[in-house]
Amino acid sequence: MLKELSIRNFAIIDDLKINFSAGLTILSGETGAGKSIILNAVNLLLGTRASADLVRTGAETAELEGLFQISQTGSIAETLSGHGYDPAEGLLIRRIISRSDGNRVYLNGRLATIGLLNTITENLASISGQHAHQGLLKDEQHLLILDQFGELTALRQQTYDNYHQILPLVEKLNRLNTIRQRRAEHIELLTFQKKEIIAANPILEEDTGLETERLRLKNAETLYQTVYSSIEELYGSAGSVIERILEVKKNLTNAGRIDPQLATKAESLGSAAYQIEDLVEELRSHLNLIEANEQQLETVEERLDTLNKLKRKYGGSIEAVFSQLETIEQELSKVENINEQIEEVEAKLFELHTQLKRRSMQLSKKRKKAAEIFALKVVEELDSLNMPDTDFEVILRPIATKEKTSIYLKSDHHTITESGVDRATFMIAPNPGEELKPLAGIASGGELSRVVLALKAILAETGAVETIVFDEVDAGIGGVTAEVVGRKLYELARHHQIICITHLPQIAKFGEHHFSITKHVTAGRTQTAIQPLSKKDRYREIARMLGGEKITQTTLDHARELLER
Repeated sequence: MLKELSIRNFAIIDDLKINFSAGLTILSGETGAGKSIILNAVNLLLGTRASADLVRTGAETAELEGLFQISQTGSIAETLSGHGYDPAEGLLIRRIISRSDGNRVYLNGRLATIGLLNTITENLASISGQHAHQGLLKDEQHLLILDQFGELTALRQQTYDNYHQILPLVEKLNRLNTIRQRRAEHIELLTFQKKEIIAANPILEEDTGLETERLRLKNAETLYQTVYSSIEELYGSAGSVIERILEVKKNLTNAGRIDPQLATKAESLGSAAYQIEDLVEELRSHLNLIEANEQQLETVEERLDTLNKLKRKYGGSIEAVFSQLETIEQELSKVENINEQIEEVEAKLFELHTQLKRRSMQLSKKRKKAAEIFALKVVEELDSLNMPDTDFEVILRPIATKEKTSIYLKSDHHTITESGVDRATFMIAPNPGEELKPLAGIASGGELSRVVLALKAILAETGAVETIVFDEVDAGIGGVTAEVVGRKLYELARHHQIICITHLPQIAKFGEHHFSITKHVTAGRTQTAIQPLSKKDRYREIARMLGGEKITQTTLDHARELLER
């Protein structure tokens, strides 16, 4: 039950606090006074999306707080306990809407997410307004309402979970079957690639060595001439380097008889001469190795071409080629055991499909029974709401299968969805002699409002929601019908906290608590105020609702008569 509501800097509301009680609470006021703003604030506390446009002009943030008293034996208490909250403390919801710093949610003083807020408030309160009326026209809502009435939500959730276990497995099976269909081609390709790499027998860094070898072979003549001329210059020709060094050595040796230090230098030249002789021998040996071997060059270039093709095809380097070979072998292993994988997935799907089919058919059977009882109750409620002789039925139809629908999402030629095999449509004939038509075909806003109220009254018997807020419940009605609706709201308030925004005195008179919502201008700023009404004040508010802005003794007498009747 909603105990307190606090609103600050929200739309045209500066600072507003309301204390609510059990029973039927009426909110009334002139059009535009701010009744819908209060409703929007409650909606935000229940988890709807917030917008910075809702922050009052001149303020940086808007703050909303709602304190709910929680029954200790309901689903809400279980949900709170499951998320680490003590239901005995109640539930304090706080939302801060900021222009620039993001929005925040607090539950009992702890920072929380919008997702958690929606989870906890799912059955906390129900708001029936224009959007609820429109939502009621959708078939998917009809099925949900029927399941709520029949207490089938647990079985429906099991069906939902079962369905979403199957979906990814169906996708996996499709992928595996596609691989299997192309398996021969795939295996052939992978086998060819494996053989190609193995046949080439690449060696790490082999390509680098071959590039060096190719360069040497292509330039063999130049190398030969260079080495030969180097030998001649060092040793073979007249006036060679070795001859000149030996001559210098001889001269220094003679001088060494005079200066011993020069004798040492002469010995160093002797060593150099020996080194040059050794080098010449090495060059002569190397010279014998140099030959313009066109055949060898061709062999090297062919090998390089083979390796370069592999590198271009499998990653750009010898290392990448080896890595690709490993990948190919892994892929071959997977493809080769594809049948085992398919059999494993099919076995799991068969098990889950058996469960899904059983649950969805069980759900459908129970829906058919619930639909008959539900239709009778709706007719009964509508009769009490001044819609006598209304005919109402719930039509349950199976969902036709499509060609591409998986066999694991079928049951007896019908498609199984996350909500089962049924599609529900509420059919109504408000007047005797008319054909049953979908609820969306109701032209009268007054009739639709009463249908909404009837459905709320029926669902209220399940005790799922503790607080119900009605807005526009008086749309398109008046006179006797309005009084009938008011009485129905009063009856609902015996079991639930009912908050009703209304313009009709015939409804307002049934309120056990009555608040007047007004709008005024202070210091150039529009502000909304709310005031609990005393018995005397209530006479005047009912008189205003009866006669307009000018309140006369006649309208006051009429208001007193209406309230005391």
